[in-house]
Amino acid sequence: MNRNLTDVFHAQQQAVERAPFPPLSTRRERLTRLARMTKRHQHDIVRAIQADFGQRSEVEIHLAEISAVTQAIGYTRHRLRSWMRPKRAGVPWRLLPARARVEPQPLGVVGIVSPWNYPWSLALMPAIDAFAAGNVVMLKPSERTAHTSALLAKLIPQYFTQDEFSVVEGGEEVAEAFCSLPFDHLVFTGSFQVGKRVALAAAANLTPVTLELGGKSPAIVAGDADLDRAAAAIIFGKGLNAGQTCIAPDYVLVESRRLEDMIQALTQAIAHQRPSDKEATSAISEHHQQRMDWLIEEARDHGCRIIDSGSHAPALIIDPTQTLAVMREEIFGRCLPVIGVKDTHAAIDYVNARPHPLALYAFTDNKALQLTLRQHTRSGALVFNETLLHHAVPSLPFGGVGNSGIGAYHGRCGFERFSHLRSTFYQAKQPASRLIRPPYRRWLMKLLRLG
Repeated sequence: MNRNLTDVFHAQQQAVERAPFPPLSTRRERLTRLARMTKRHQHDIVRAIQADFGQRSEVEIHLAEISAVTQAIGYTRHRLRSWMRPKRAGVPWRLLPARARVEPQPLGVVGIVSPWNYPWSLALMPAIDAFAAGNVVMLKPSERTAHTSALLAKLIPQYFTQDEFSVVEGGEEVAEAFCSLPFDHLVFTGSFQVGKRVALAAAANLTPVTLELGGKSPAIVAGDADLDRAAAAIIFGKGLNAGQTCIAPDYVLVESRRLEDMIQALTQAIAHQRPSDKEATSAISEHHQQRMDWLIEEARDHGCRIIDSGSHAPALIIDPTQTLAVMREEIFGRCLPVIGVKDTHAAIDYVNARPHPLALYAFTDNKALQLTLRQHTRSGALVFNETLLHHAVPSLPFGGVGNSGIGAYHGRCGFERFSHLRSTFYQAKQPASRLIRPPYRRWLMKLLRLG
């Protein structure tokens, strides 16, 4: 398998050497094929993902997996011509009449290691940006979603040559070999622990990486917040895909005086949005389900109040201590700690004392407080009065900071992430720069303010 992996990689390198700068028409045509593949095989995609999860809402698959890809492709195709156009760069007056510009160029071969939680969209979203930038792509999908990975391996060769887009299936051993290849860029989406191993493997080849790692994304409910509105957004974010989302709200911080009202609002939102398992998503595996059950039981054993409507809905854990696993680890499931704090400033201090999250959700209409959050917190994204939906805005970069990730993509940011922004300098026929060549003249250096 490793030998075949190397052969595929070298074939893609040779393809890049033969056509290093694909024109706009080629890039758009590749994106069109990617959209066509997703649209034509919607039913196959739904069946594969449901087979991997055991149960997953068909509506949510269309929203988060299929529409996310097709809409991103449409946005990118429409704007790609302007993104590819070289941009003029300013030149200091001492160097006039020289000219300068910045011209995006393809990197070459981009490797993608995609996760299991959104096995179609998170495999293809980085590929959209990579194709837009003129690269070719190798994909290693998750072995934990074997049906979807097999579907990708089956369909992609029907729409792309192996030189353009290839899929490599396999387990941990294949993933390690994949990450050790000397890609021109490597994208990984997954846990912080595995992300460190990916970065180490890439470092051996000086391969630049984009790491999307998640973490514990807090939701701050300020004193002026509409609790029903906040609860509806939080439960939507926690309920989608059974909380198995890197940007799902991990825990809630609310002023202690409003804690009981917040609990009531969250309970009502759960009853409204998740009354039964009809639209529920299962945990990806029995092990993952057992971990959620253990987190709840550990909290209960330590005296926490638990409000649990069943495995199909978020489970509220009230005021857990910081020693509990549910507060030390990324949850990535249906558990939702709700923590009372003195005030919103105490909530901000609480967040700032921990690793920077992938998303910070804040529920407030207070402009001064919004400014404080913008200027005194760090996170991959800052979202007011909503959860998750910033990911659906193709013009917004998506990525983390610190422990929640390295780099960002989506839209123009993704195009530039997978491009080399080459500096180009044009000297004039009669350059002013000849005046600063030896022999140096003291009066001229003073005139040019160089001495």
